[in-house]
Amino acid sequence: MKRIIALTLLALFSAGTLSACNTVKGAGQDIQKAGEKVEDKAQDCKDGRC
Repeated sequence: MKRIIALTLLALFSAGTLSACNTVKGAGQDIQKAGEKVEDKAQDCKDGRC
């Protein structure tokens, strides 16, 4: 019985860890897109088109 509980907890912990990685990856992509928009706007202002 203890083995089943331990394996269940390990499975839940692993699933939580994997989903956290996907969340962090998604947040990183969102931040990257926002940075690209800031760069584009800065380039437009540099060209005098603000």
